[in-house]
Amino acid sequence: MAAERPSFVVEDQSEVIGFLERRLAPATRIDTHGAVVFLTDERAYKLKRAVKFPYMDFSTADRRWAMCQAEIDINRRLAPEVYLGVAPVRRAGPDRLALGEVGESVADAVDSLVVMRRFDDSKLFDRLADQRALTIEMMGALGARIARFHDGLPPIRDGFGRPDDYRQSVAADIRQMREQGKRLDPAMSEALADAMPRSLEPFVDLVARRVEEGAIRRCHGDLHLRNIVLIEGKPVPFDAIEFSERIANIDVLYDLAFALMDLCHRGLRALANRLLNEWLWRIGELEGAPHDEALALLPMFLARRASIRAYVDSSVTAVSGADNEPARAYQRAALAFLQPAPPRLLAIGGLSGSGKTTKALQLAPEIGRAPGAVAVRSDVERKRLAGIALEERMPAGSYTPEASAAVYGAMMARAERLLRAGHSVVLDAVFARPEERQAAEAVAATAGVPFEGMWLDVPKDIAQARVAARKADASDATPAVVERQFGYELGEIRWKRR
Repeated sequence: MAAERPSFVVEDQSEVIGFLERRLAPATRIDTHGAVVFLTDERAYKLKRAVKFPYMDFSTADRRWAMCQAEIDINRRLAPEVYLGVAPVRRAGPDRLALGEVGESVADAVDSLVVMRRFDDSKLFDRLADQRALTIEMMGALGARIARFHDGLPPIRDGFGRPDDYRQSVAADIRQMREQGKRLDPAMSEALADAMPRSLEPFVDLVARRVEEGAIRRCHGDLHLRNIVLIEGKPVPFDAIEFSERIANIDVLYDLAFALMDLCHRGLRALANRLLNEWLWRIGELEGAPHDEALALLPMFLARRASIRAYVDSSVTAVSGADNEPARAYQRAALAFLQPAPPRLLAIGGLSGSGKTTKALQLAPEIGRAPGAVAVRSDVERKRLAGIALEERMPAGSYTPEASAAVYGAMMARAERLLRAGHSVVLDAVFARPEERQAAEAVAATAGVPFEGMWLDVPKDIAQARVAARKADASDATPAVVERQFGYELGEIRWKRR
């Protein structure tokens, strides 16, 4: 007797699957609830299963073709080197099927395939994370790539993202954790049922503003480490959500939060901190509003990502019989993200080449709530104010006293916004003038947070060698600039000297 077809499977695709097995002779076949993927030496072919879930509808051949096209469209924004196009499976006779070419249009296609360039699975970021092979440089490149992607997406103001949407989603997360019963830790499920709504309600006005400012966009939607791969030394996010606007039409910071959560959960907080900072340095402002105050939402975003992973993994173990402990570990992570960590302000000063940025990025992951402090750098703020790329040099004559005052003013305003959002800050600038140092101390006093000032001393020859060796850096300092700075009258320095 043939096995009964599950209720969510709405069409028999055995003929197509059998044909593809013979035609492609794949080295590997991967079966999921939503797809069958055939891996050959050079290509990956994804057949969408004829299934219908509340959140995913692949029930007809036309629908599957449309979803294949949507998958190509969204993923080519992030991974053009991976996604080649859609190929039809067409009828070639009464009992024969044929595989069409990528891009071929067939009005009566039996089914459709997403065709991708095969990549090295050992370079997936979850595997590199397990091997402790991810690097700060990879995080910098990933943050820049995600920021470009987010900046290129049009705002969505009539979709998911308003306060009641968040309330309903948080309630759904809680309900699904509770439904897992003892597969998850019931006590932690109840603790999250209390903590998650409390992490949202103080910020419902901010949630509403994010919609109006244009923060809701058709994002990746599933940006965890297993969906990022290293290709030719560059991080490439892939497998973005194509089948659900509700899942993918989200706040850009919530999109990033999946990768941040995944890194923190794996004990890689320093990498998560660099990813967040790189994204913040490069992402464009929304309708004239910076992303700084949105960091008030980050604990809730991180907790939601961890909670979702908890009940999804628990559901998988219910079928496979695997250990539930990894799913419960996500519950613990979700609670940890919601634990208060009062913000503080650290300012690091010193002449160019003294190691300020290195020290700032070394200390930032250790300060405040996950994934650590935001590094507010004068070199970055200067380029952002000028509207040029961080690696591009400022035009001649840009370093005037008036321009410097504007940069320090922007830094202090940004630091104050971040501190009021509950996030710690590390200021990174020369701070050569006493009034600049006093301004940093005043920001902390105004925000009511602890302040620490640190001054880095270094011999002139070492400083000059360091700036001469910089490549693709936001700083424009040269050995000649260092020479001039060593002639500055710095005034009394009361910050801790190192």
